Amino acid sequence: MKVSMVCRILIFCIVVFANPVFAVDKPSDIKDEIAASIDARESEYAHTAKQIWGFAEIAFFEVKSSSVLQSKLKEEGFSVEAGVAGLETAFVATYGKGRPIVGILAEFDALPGMSQDAVAERKPLVKDGSGHGCGHNLFGTGSVAAGIAVKDWLIKSGSVGKIRVYGCPAEEKGGGKVIMAKAGLFDDVDVVLCWHPWDENDASPRTTLAVVAVKFRFYGRSSHAAVAPERGRSALDGVEAMNYMVNLLREHIPSDSRIHYVITHGGMAPNIVPEFAEAHYFVRHPKSEVLKGIWSRVVDAAEGAAQGTGTRLEYEISGGNYSVLINETLAKLMDKNLRLIGGVKYTRDERAFAEAISQTLGKDSKASGTQEEIQPYELKQGKGSSDVGDVSMIVPTAEVLTATWVPGTTAHTWQATAASGMNIGTKGMIVAAKTMAFTAVDVFMNPSYVKQAREELEQRRGVDYKYQPLSGW
Repeated sequence: MKVSMVCRILIFCIVVFANPVFAVDKPSDIKDEIAASIDARESEYAHTAKQIWGFAEIAFFEVKSSSVLQSKLKEEGFSVEAGVAGLETAFVATYGKGRPIVGILAEFDALPGMSQDAVAERKPLVKDGSGHGCGHNLFGTGSVAAGIAVKDWLIKSGSVGKIRVYGCPAEEKGGGKVIMAKAGLFDDVDVVLCWHPWDENDASPRTTLAVVAVKFRFYGRSSHAAVAPERGRSALDGVEAMNYMVNLLREHIPSDSRIHYVITHGGMAPNIVPEFAEAHYFVRHPKSEVLKGIWSRVVDAAEGAAQGTGTRLEYEISGGNYSVLINETLAKLMDKNLRLIGGVKYTRDERAFAEAISQTLGKDSKASGTQEEIQPYELKQGKGSSDVGDVSMIVPTAEVLTATWVPGTTAHTWQATAASGMNIGTKGMIVAAKTMAFTAVDVFMNPSYVKQAREELEQRRGVDYKYQPLSGW
């Protein structure tokens, strides 16, 4: 009996101390250390985010922004492959060996026309210049911070697995991750984590709207609009006839659909019958299969407009994203970790900034509150679209939103640009980095999450699903 007990003790010791997954530290101790490591470098990460904020490079031209993030990852021992999928500013940075493979998405593109100083009044730094009105300077930096923290934990714990940071350009053009997905860059990943700047903290499973972007081009015949109008065929008439019919169509499509457009070219002068005109359309719906039917009716309207105006029609699908396929296995992990970390607390100066911003947002806005709270966990339908949707169709994916902007601020505004360039933005970024790092470590320490997340993915999208971009319609 005594020998048996000694054997049991020896076996237990061998298992615990030889296998790095069975860390002596409790999970709470591990996460405290990870949080402390991120906090210790907060000023460094704030500097990086401000650098990218200053670059304000738009989609596919994020050369300096991408380079800064790549350099930081290389310094940390990551193997960095640049220019992936034929995109100059895309990269994949990997550290570790074996499985599981956890991917973290990083974005860094700015928006045209969103130039703004980090102050609480409208003050563009460059007239009509670009700016980070969606906070992607924070997005990219926060994701890199999470990746570095997980890398450090892998080294310290001796755990097996890979952490992989994906540098994803051109989210605002809706195309970077689609191109990367089509190139197979996510095919071997077990789990993908990401985040987005917001005005509140929320890890709820949130889907988006699937979207297809189409350029409709009408070709007519020019003529003098006063001397010989009968000889002309107005391409602008084609665009306007199409727009009129599409606007009638709105009454007869599902109420959760969205259709919006701009006329990108309408002619050169009033006394010249336009021989060319173009409209750029976005068509959206939560479900891609419903979206396809709505989109085909928009095409029918365009073809009818061309026939009725005696013009010729060409159209080009310029992009498309799937709606995000939720994964509650991962979302619940993210939510648990977000609640461990907590929200954002403002200093006196930050509160004054928030109150000044709040005055520009309308009478119903609040300068504080949601930045400190964690929103209830519940399934949510977002109104925007994102190329994260395409990634989520290939690999189990979860996203967390953190309060980088003053409560009441929406994306794509000068108020968002301002907060993204100062301490309020940095604080929310740090919350996101910790949440993703904690969740990645949970996956490494308990690979059964990978199995559960994969099973949920296959249940929601189908086992035999083969990815094809919506732009391939």
